[in-house]
Amino acid sequence: MSIRTEEFLLNLGPQHPSTHGVFRIVLTLDGETVVKAVPVPGYLHRGIEKLAESRTYTQVIPYTDRLDYLAGMLQNWGYVHAVEKLMDLEVPERAEYIRVIVGELARIASHLMATGAYSGDMGALTGFIYTFRDREDIMDLFEMICGARLTPSYMRIGGVSADIPDGFIELCQKFLDKLPASLDQYHTLITGNEIFQARTKNVAILTPEKAIEMSLSGPVLRASGVNYDLRKVRPYSIYERFDFDVPLGTKGDCFERYYVRLLEIEQSAKIIQQALNQLPEGPIKGKVSKVIRPAAGEAYAEIESSKGIMGTYVVSDGSTNPYRVHFRRPSFINLGYLDEMVRGWKIADVIAILGSIDIVLGDVDA
Repeated sequence: MSIRTEEFLLNLGPQHPSTHGVFRIVLTLDGETVVKAVPVPGYLHRGIEKLAESRTYTQVIPYTDRLDYLAGMLQNWGYVHAVEKLMDLEVPERAEYIRVIVGELARIASHLMATGAYSGDMGALTGFIYTFRDREDIMDLFEMICGARLTPSYMRIGGVSADIPDGFIELCQKFLDKLPASLDQYHTLITGNEIFQARTKNVAILTPEKAIEMSLSGPVLRASGVNYDLRKVRPYSIYERFDFDVPLGTKGDCFERYYVRLLEIEQSAKIIQQALNQLPEGPIKGKVSKVIRPAAGEAYAEIESSKGIMGTYVVSDGSTNPYRVHFRRPSFINLGYLDEMVRGWKIADVIAILGSIDIVLGDVDA
């Protein structure tokens, strides 16, 4: 006698803590096995791209903080980089160094959050507390340099809003000095944990061919062994001046997607140290009119954000407001393969797989 089973639908989210925000996945299940997964974004959609059309070019900057709000400095940078390309604007050298410093600090803060949240997803809340402890040091640095912690609005078209204040370099150096010990703690507590490894190793393996086919980027792509980092392959700003490595995985499973981010924290710290040592004197903002009115035209620019490649497309009609702004959001793109990644795995594995992608809903919904 055979047992007849029926597939059924299960809503994971949008109020589930492990969906990393207001995000819903409609799972089709056969018992506990996932047959199909339909991501349902849109709960956090705020219409930032449309709002940009009725704001001046400078007024758009605070909205970019709300995209990947865990790496606001990088979101600022991605937008102003595109406008500067549209205007063929030169950024002073000191401003470029400051951008690299705060941008890499934002990358570390984002990866710390990803590591801690992933630890919490797997049931190890202590890891979340440890990473939040170290992330607070970066938030203190941001508060010192621009007065804000989560939504900095620090970048400006042509430079940055304020120079480095007294005490910033010393505090930043203190953070860099203690970071290796903190990373050792993460590896002891999380990386080497047998339960964590059992839940992440050989789970949802992503091949290099499929990662490229799906246009994935960032740590998700590099964990599959694809050596592609914009800071190396198409250097922008002054990244060609720094010596750093691009950490790669070999298998592309959940564990390596987690592990690559910790290795990237080490490399970001290495970049920041070099930038602090080389920091030149000079102006922090180029020659930009108070009323920014680019000539009619269009520009597209990309940066390597913490989640992957962030692209910004800006169209000018010659007025003080952008005619069109569109963001290529890496969290949204990286979610495109979620359905295939979770098929055949159990409900509990869905949490491990989604967490390994490291999405943030502001970056998904815009």
